[in-house]
Amino acid sequence: MLQQRYVLLDRDGVINQDSDAFIKSPEEWIPIPGSLEAIALLNSHGYKVVVVSNQSGIARGLFDAAMLEKIHTKMQALVTEYGGHISAIYYCPHGPDDACSCRKPKPGLLQEFARDYQVKLYDMPVIGDSLRDLQAAVAVGALPILVKTGKGQDTFLKNPQFTSLVFENLYEAAKIIVARP
Repeated sequence: MLQQRYVLLDRDGVINQDSDAFIKSPEEWIPIPGSLEAIALLNSHGYKVVVVSNQSGIARGLFDAAMLEKIHTKMQALVTEYGGHISAIYYCPHGPDDACSCRKPKPGLLQEFARDYQVKLYDMPVIGDSLRDLQAAVAVGALPILVKTGKGQDTFLKNPQFTSLVFENLYEAAKIIVARP
């Protein structure tokens, strides 16, 4: 039996526009051109898409879990309009100083997903726009992929030591993933 294939995505800067002031409401959640189509493309080739995201705005008091749910409802609805589906959303609500195990670059969220879905993370595509996304992927043996949207261009320029796959955006990454054997 063929194991289900997954792609794990960071949210802000990969699927939607990022903001240094945080995405605090559904109105501020604006998809990056091509990202919704990329999720649909992955789905159409048998990949399930899971979002794995740090959401420290909760710990910072900028929004609460109920508002985050509204943001995610908008994201899910727009993805559905493009023929795609996000199978699950994992997020860390903690701040940078909370010493949790789930805030990327720590691999806790990825490990929680693997336990919940009983899958191995080895070589699983993990797409992000920040160094911490890549570090979390490396920590579990996943395949780190950097996109240059969001903070990705800056991450690319400041971290030449990372030899991960690099794409202009999520759609370009998705095209290569679906072409893999």
